[in-house]
Amino acid sequence: MSGLELRDLTVGYTGRRGRTVAAGLTASADTGRLTALIGPNGAGKSTLLRTVCGLQKPLAGSAHLADGTVIGSLRAAELARRIAVVTTDPVDPGRLTAHAVVALGRTPYLSPTGRLSAADRARTADSLSAVRASHLAGRQFHDLSDGERQRVLAARALAQEPELLVLDEPTSHLDAPSRVEFLDLLQSLAREQNIAVLMSSHDLELVMRLSDEVWLLQADGRMRTGTPARLAESGAVSDAFDRGRLRFDPATFVFGISTPGPDAC
Repeated sequence: MSGLELRDLTVGYTGRRGRTVAAGLTASADTGRLTALIGPNGAGKSTLLRTVCGLQKPLAGSAHLADGTVIGSLRAAELARRIAVVTTDPVDPGRLTAHAVVALGRTPYLSPTGRLSAADRARTADSLSAVRASHLAGRQFHDLSDGERQRVLAARALAQEPELLVLDEPTSHLDAPSRVEFLDLLQSLAREQNIAVLMSSHDLELVMRLSDEVWLLQADGRMRTGTPARLAESGAVSDAFDRGRLRFDPATFVFGISTPGPDAC
């Protein structure tokens, strides 16, 4: 089932300096699967994610949730209950513990008193458990490593009980082992929580190995979609990312440096 569907979506900016970034985008991100958004710098990945999250209005077309609801029609409170977002913006919660940070995800459900109910506390604990971070609950957020912080922020997003989880470059500050571990976690969460997970990433080789589906936003504003293997075999990934002697191998999903043949001058 499609957790997110783009229907002839055009994204960009209005006003005096308005411009179209990408047009005619038609794609779907399925529930229970990890979908990765990739593309060269400047292709419009962040603009597309902001539009999908309801933070920016589309120039044309629409984005829909699983029940057909147009995302742009949702009010802020309902949007926060149905779509959770993890951005690259620094998070400074002061002296809050990891548990308290995750509990912030319950805000859309709280009564006017702002007090957590037993159900809210249970959801907070379940969210920490889902990201394998229950042992971090009592530690202060600012004392955590980058990888631990990302797990806690993912747990905060899960605490919202979303049907769509969107992450913008979630592994950008992580070391290599932590990047692998976190993407593997996201794929597991999509299945275990039965949600659609959409993330943007520049970590192409890793994305091609661990994603279920890939959206490739090209420099010309068009989009190619498919499984990693299908996109690689089609030559679309190579067309988008090969530079100079740098070549993407569609068989191994690895970049290499090409060497001139014996007849090259």
